[in-house]
Order: sequence, then structure tokens, then C-alpha cells
Amino acid sequence: MPAGKALFAHLRLLIVAVYMDGTPPWHKGGPFGGLWSCAPHPSLPAMGGKRQLTFYLDDGLRQSAEAGQHNFLALIAEVAREAGFTIAYRPDSEAERAASATRDGYAIFHMAEPTHDRALTIRRAYHYPFWAIERTARRWDWEVARTAFDPGTVPQPEARRFYRFWRKRLFGALPDQARRNGFVYVPLQGRLLEHRSFQSCAPLDMLRAVLAHEPRPVIAALHPKEVYSEAERRALDHLVRDHPRLEIRLGGMETLLQGCDYVVTENSSAAFNGYVFGKPAVLFARSDFPHIALDAGRMGAAPALAAAPAHSPDYAAYLHWFWQRMSINAGRPEAREKIAARLQAAGWPV
Repeated sequence: MPAGKALFAHLRLLIVAVYMDGTPPWHKGGPFGGLWSCAPHPSLPAMGGKRQLTFYLDDGLRQSAEAGQHNFLALIAEVAREAGFTIAYRPDSEAERAASATRDGYAIFHMAEPTHDRALTIRRAYHYPFWAIERTARRWDWEVARTAFDPGTVPQPEARRFYRFWRKRLFGALPDQARRNGFVYVPLQGRLLEHRSFQSCAPLDMLRAVLAHEPRPVIAALHPKEVYSEAERRALDHLVRDHPRLEIRLGGMETLLQGCDYVVTENSSAAFNGYVFGKPAVLFARSDFPHIALDAGRMGAAPALAAAPAHSPDYAAYLHWFWQRMSINAGRPEAREKIAARLQAAGWPV
């Protein structure tokens, strides 16, 4: 490798390693903002001009994709092959994703932040067969989050049919049996004591705000896949002791959505699923589904919580817009066309 190219490759890998916290080094700001303003634009040829697409996938998913058994990944591969790409598959790890910046061609990550300007990330849009292809793993920066939702542009008869179908498909008879039993459901995620940049407050402070402004019983549910620290559990125990109407559970999303009056969360997918049950949501963080939620960061906690019980957006129109227009439905005939459009929008030669 020529000395200049080797130096550039080493520098890209170094910067990616520095930013393993999830902030892409080519984003403006940070110590390398000025340097990376001179980095290649995604529409320019890849390193070496090689048309190769590499998928970085976890074990199991990678083998399924290689065998052509994963519908959405197979569609991406077909679109790329038709444009003259060769396809490769690698394990998914921080080291592999960082090293992809030094490799020829283009990359697809799964739910991970792209580490260079020829990489994109894919993520399921909450339920199969709906998917997103994006430049960032931060859902609140996705195209859908930046796009205004206008229910007047949604075909109502089709949206209502779509809504009825997916309510039954996803949750059986539960949404049709939904009721309001007089409690607030607060699905918790992780890092309960931290106030992260995309949140209006730490999750435990969010829970405190609900208890301060809402007289109803509150059921806060821990995420079944999260590991909570002793400090987090002690803080929850103190809240339960100070507020007898607070109950802490593990999981149980479907039952809680069926019976709650409304949902309060940072940006848990449980609130999105609440739309399927016709339940209002109050969000304390940025998300990709804020359009019909009440924004506690913008409105203030007390006004948002006060407005929640009577909040009644058009859930059918919203889910139709979110899934059929803004996402890629891998089961639809136009899926390949939408995949190609997303890749082209990122500057890929397809």
C-alpha cells in the first residue's frame, strides 16, 4: 500500500477508535470536526472504487443472511448485485466495524452506528416486516423523525383496514379488549440514574415527575433484558417506600398496555406499541415516533401529563404512514425499489 494511503487508513481507524462512544468522527464538532469536513462525501467513489457490499452481522443472523433465508437482507443483496456489487459477510463486533473504514467498498451494520461515510445501518421498525436503512443508529435523527406527519395525506379507509389487520396480527384480541383501568404505565429502559443527551431528564427523575403530577396509581416496568445496578435498585426501592401507589414490575408489556390509561416513557418501543392499543404516550426523550406523542421536554412535565388522558390522535393514520410510507415493508412488491432509493440517497452507486 502506498505510504499516503496507509497513513490515511491508519488515521481513519484511529479516529473511529477514539469515537467508539457512538459519535461518528465525520460529524461536525469534537476535536476532529474540521479535519473530517474534508472527508469524502458519500456520493464519491469508495476506497479503490470497489463495488463490494459487506454485511456485519451477529452469529445466527449472519448465517441466515448468507443462506438467503432473511427476506430483507436478501432483498438488499439482490439490489446490490444487480448494480454490480459483490456481497460479503463478516461478524459483527466493534473491531470489525471500526476496521471496515479501512476496507474497500460499502458496509451495512445492524443496529450499530456507522463508523465511516460508506456505511449504513439497518434496524427493524419495531415489527417485521418493516425496516429502516439509515446513516445513523440514533433513531431520533432518522428521516422519519425529521418528517412532519399530516394525517390528511393518509388514505383513511386503507389506513383503518391496515390498523385492524396489524392490531390482530401483532397482539391477537388484546387491543380490541383494551380498557382504561385507572393507572399509568411507565416502561423503563436502562441507565436509570443517567441523564443522557437525548433525554429531557434521567429515567428516575421522569418517574419522580409522574408521581409528583399524576394522582393515579403508577406501574413502572423494568426491561427484561436490562441489568440494573444495586444503586438503581436502591433508588427504586426508596421511591416505592415514599410512594405507596408506585408498583415495580418486570416486563408484562401487553397486559399493561391493555389496561393502562396512558404510557409515560423516555422513548421505549412500548409507547409505540401503545399506539396499536390506542393508548396516548408522553415522551421524555427524543425518538423516531414523536409525531402523535406529548413531548414533556417541550411542553413541560406537568402540562404533558395533564393532557395525556384526553389525548386522542389518529393512531390508524399514523401507523399506516409510519410503516407503509416511511419504512420499508419487506413483504411488499415495491420493497426493492424503496431499498434502492435509500441506498441512492446515501450516495451509493445502485
